[in-house]
Amino acid sequence: MALRLEQKQAIVAEVSNVAAKAYSAIAAEYRGLTVPEMTELRKRARESRVYLRVVKNTLARRALAGTDYACMSESLVGPLLLAFSLEEPGAAARVIRDFAKEHEQLTPKLVAFGGKLYRPEELDRLASLPTKEQAIAMLMAVLKAPVEKLVRTLAEPHAKLVRTLAAVRDQKQVA
Repeated sequence: MALRLEQKQAIVAEVSNVAAKAYSAIAAEYRGLTVPEMTELRKRARESRVYLRVVKNTLARRALAGTDYACMSESLVGPLLLAFSLEEPGAAARVIRDFAKEHEQLTPKLVAFGGKLYRPEELDRLASLPTKEQAIAMLMAVLKAPVEKLVRTLAEPHAKLVRTLAAVRDQKQVA
């Protein structure tokens, strides 16, 4: 069924609005996936706060124009779905990577992050970026380490004195 002009304009506006807010974008070829498999992919995307949409390439080019993902426009060829990470940069990459491991018909074609287009092989690097909570935990561990070392260093002379006195006491009890 052909789309009317108003429907096309609404799709372009929606995708453009999402692309303007997104941290990263993935385009993947979905040829060969069944309807239940696509439904499962959409469910996983919703759970991860990833915007997933199948859009005609001509409409996608118009929607991506003027955004950080305009670099993808020239490479949009074939049946593609677009996945945009809305909360963290690696979310869409994780969803596509994990689903592609189970369903070989889904093949990543384009990876865009920070206004640059990367090869599909870079999907794993983007997917391995830590989540916000993981990044905060890593930062807190880095900030906590010097304080812990300082406390251990300050406590060591007292601990060494106690160990020395205990050794002297044990030596006198044996003698």
